[in-house]
Amino acid sequence: MLRRNLCFVLSLFMFYTANAQNNPVIAHRGAWAEKTIPQNSRASLKKAIELKCYGSEFDVHLTKDNILVVNHDNEFLGKDIASATYKELLSLKMSNGETIPTVEEFIKIAKKKNKHKTKLIYEIKTSPLGRERTKETVRESVDLIKKMKMEDMTEFILFDYESAKELVAIYPQAKVHSLTPVTPQKIKEDGLTGLDFHFSVYDKNPTYIPDAKKLGLKTNVWTVNKKEDMVRFLDLGIDYITTDRAAELLEIVKERNQK
Repeated sequence: MLRRNLCFVLSLFMFYTANAQNNPVIAHRGAWAEKTIPQNSRASLKKAIELKCYGSEFDVHLTKDNILVVNHDNEFLGKDIASATYKELLSLKMSNGETIPTVEEFIKIAKKKNKHKTKLIYEIKTSPLGRERTKETVRESVDLIKKMKMEDMTEFILFDYESAKELVAIYPQAKVHSLTPVTPQKIKEDGLTGLDFHFSVYDKNPTYIPDAKKLGLKTNVWTVNKKEDMVRFLDLGIDYITTDRAAELLEIVKERNQK
C-alpha cells in the first residue's frame, strides 16, 4: 500500500511538473486582448485565469495613503497615483465601468476558482517619488503577500535593481526576476530567481538563455506578440513568454505538445 501511494504521489508530481514546463504563457497586464477588456483590470485577470495561463502580469503602485493599486502608468485616467489617495482615484472609471483595482482585490480573485493556479506576476513599478518610495512599495507588497498567504502564488518583477535586491534581502524565499538587463552571473550572485528581459536583450546576448540554465535561473521574455517570435523563443528553450496574445500562444504550445 505504501509503495502504491508513493508511486501515485510521484506520478502526480511528474504530471504537474510537466504541465508547468509545457505552459510558458504569461498574460501581459492580464488577458485583455482576448476581448475588449481594459489592461490591468479585474476582468483581464479573470480572463487569464479562465485561459489557464501560467501567470498574469500586472503593475503595482503605492498611493499617497499607502494603498497598493494596479495600473501600468504613473497616472490613472489622468490622475497621478503617487500623490493621490485611493478614495480620490475611485472617482475615475475604466471603459468597462471598473474602478482602479487594489492588489488585495487581485489576490482574492486569484484565490477564487483558480484550480489551475495561475500565478500573480507582480511588477513593482519604480516610484516617481524616488527609490525610498519604491522600497516602501516593496515592503508593503511583501507584508500583504505574506498576510494573505500568497507566497507560492506570487512572483515579483522589478526594473529598479536595487529595490529587487532589497526585496530578496527582506524576503529570501521570494521569486524575484530582474527586468533590468544585467548578466545572468550578476543575477545569480545577488540571489534573484531569474531574468525577465525584452526580446531585444536576448537577441543581442544569445548566450543569456543557456547561461541562465546552467546557473539554475529562470528566463522570461517580453512582450512577444508575433507568432514567429513566439516559436523562435520556444525553440531557444525560454521558460516563459509574456504576451498580449495569450490565447494564440497557448494554442501554439498545445500544438507543439501534441507532436
